[in-house]
Amino acid sequence: MNDLQPVRRALLSVSDKTGLVDFSQKLTELGIELVSTGGTASALRDAGMTVIDVAELTGFPEMMDGRVKTLHPVVHGGLLALRDDDAHMASMEKHSIGAIDLLVVNLYPFEETVAKGADYVTAIENIDIGGPAMIRAAAKNHGFVSVVVDVVDYTALLDELAANDGQTSYGFRQRLAQTAYARTGAYDAAVSTWMASALGDAAPRRRVFAGTKAQGLRYGENPHQGASFYTDGSDVLGVATAQQHQGKELSYNNINDTDAAFRLVSEFAPEDGPAVAIIKHANPCGVARGDSFAEAYQRAFDCDRTSAFGGIIALNGTLDGETAQAMTDILTEVVIAPEATDEAKAVFAAKKNLRLLTTGGLPDPKAARLAVRQVSGGWLVQDDDVGRIDANYLKVVTKLAPTDAQIADMLFAWRVAKHVKSNAIIYARDNATVGIGAGQMSRVDSSTIAALKAKRMADDLGLDVSLATGSVVASDAFFPFPDGLLAAAEAGAKAVIQPGGSMRDDKVIEAADEAGLAMVFTGMRHFRH
Repeated sequence: MNDLQPVRRALLSVSDKTGLVDFSQKLTELGIELVSTGGTASALRDAGMTVIDVAELTGFPEMMDGRVKTLHPVVHGGLLALRDDDAHMASMEKHSIGAIDLLVVNLYPFEETVAKGADYVTAIENIDIGGPAMIRAAAKNHGFVSVVVDVVDYTALLDELAANDGQTSYGFRQRLAQTAYARTGAYDAAVSTWMASALGDAAPRRRVFAGTKAQGLRYGENPHQGASFYTDGSDVLGVATAQQHQGKELSYNNINDTDAAFRLVSEFAPEDGPAVAIIKHANPCGVARGDSFAEAYQRAFDCDRTSAFGGIIALNGTLDGETAQAMTDILTEVVIAPEATDEAKAVFAAKKNLRLLTTGGLPDPKAARLAVRQVSGGWLVQDDDVGRIDANYLKVVTKLAPTDAQIADMLFAWRVAKHVKSNAIIYARDNATVGIGAGQMSRVDSSTIAALKAKRMADDLGLDVSLATGSVVASDAFFPFPDGLLAAAEAGAKAVIQPGGSMRDDKVIEAADEAGLAMVFTGMRHFRH
C-alpha cells in the first residue's frame, strides 16, 4: 500500500445537500468521475454536471421504494477491494467492478425525524441501511479509500487533493475513517435509544451514548487535565445550545457551573415573576425572586456576597440594563438568560472577559432526561431528578402548623434544595435564600455552616439579627437525629420542610414541638451527589 492514493472515481449519496454542487464541481475539475444515486444525482444534473447512476453500474434499478439501491457487489466490491492484492484485482476484472476511491455519504435524517415527533412507521423508514453499510466498507478499506460523512470535511478533502496532486495521504484517510465509524456508531445509538423508548424499555440490556465535539477546552477542572465539550444533538435549551454574545471561550468549569445555574433558575416559571440564581462551584450561593430582575439579583447577592465573587448568574427572563449594571459591580464569569436587551449588552460590552449567553427560552424542568456518570469500569444511569411538589404534598407533623407565607417559602427553598450538593440545608425568607450549607458529610454541619453564613451576611449588611431569623429551613433528606433540626432552630428558623422517613422521626418531631417549630414532610428526598 502506498501512502498516497489517487482519487479517480467518487460515489456521492447525501441527504444534506449543503455545499454539494460547489464541492462536486471542484471534484469534476480535478478529473474525478462522479457516481450517484436518486436525489443526489438529480441535483448534480440540474447543475449541469455529468453523473453516472449507481443503477448503470449494478445493472439493477433502485427498488422497494429506494430501500435497495447500493447493496450490490459492484458497489461494495469497488469500496472493499485491496488495490495491492492480485486476487482482489482479478475478481474486480472478472466481474467488471470498478474501483471507488472516494465515498461521500451523509445518512437519512433519523435524529431530526424523531426530534420532530414522527410516528413509529415514519421513524423506521428513516433508518438508513445502504449508507452505513457503504460507510463502514469504505472506512475499513481506508488504506485505499477516502470516506467523507460530514459536510464540514468537504473543504479539508479538497485541500488534501490540491496539496497532493489529486491524491490523499494515509494519515488523512485514517482520520476520515475514524470520523466515519463515530458517525455510524452515533447513528446506531440514536436508533437503539429511540427504539428502547418506543418499546417502553427504560433500562435496555445494551445502551450507547454518543456526542459531537462542540469545542476543545484549554483544560478540565485543573490545568493538568485535558478536556473537550460534546453535545448530544438534542434541542434542550441551555448552555449547549446558547448563543455567546461576548467574552472569551467558556472553560470546563464555566460550562458545568452555567448548566447548574440555568437548570436551577428554570425551576421558576417566568410567568410567576423574575428569579435569579448565583452559582459557585456547582452550588448555589444565592437564589431569589423579586418584582424586578434588579431586585431579585440584589436579594440573591445579599445571601452570600463573598461566594458570589467570580460566580455564574442565571435569570429566568430577559436581562435588562439596570440589572446588568448591578452585576458589573463585582467579578462575574458568566451570565445566562433567555434573552438580553440591547442596553444590557452595551453595559457588558465594557467587560470583555464576562461571557453573556442567551438561550431563547428555558428548558422544561419536568422534562424526562437521563443523568449519566462514569465510574471505573462502567456508567451509572438514572432518570434525572424532575421531582416536584406543591402544597398538596405537604404533611404537617407538628402541633404548630405553618402559615401560608411559610408554606410559600418552604416550597421555594425545596426547589433550591434539589440543586444543592448533599447534605443540603437551605434557609429562606420571603422567596430568597438567606443561608446555604452544601456538600457536608454531616447534616448538622450543613445546618451550622448555613447559619454561620446567614449571620455573617447580616453583620456585613449592618443588621442586628441573623438573616436566618424568622426563616424556613429545607433539608434535602431527613434529619436522622434532632441535632441538625435544633441547629436550625438556634439559627432562627421557625418552620422546617424535609422528606421524613427516618427511624427517629418521632424524636425529631418531638424536638420540633419543644422548639416551637412548624414542620412538614414531603415524602420525597433530593440527594445530589
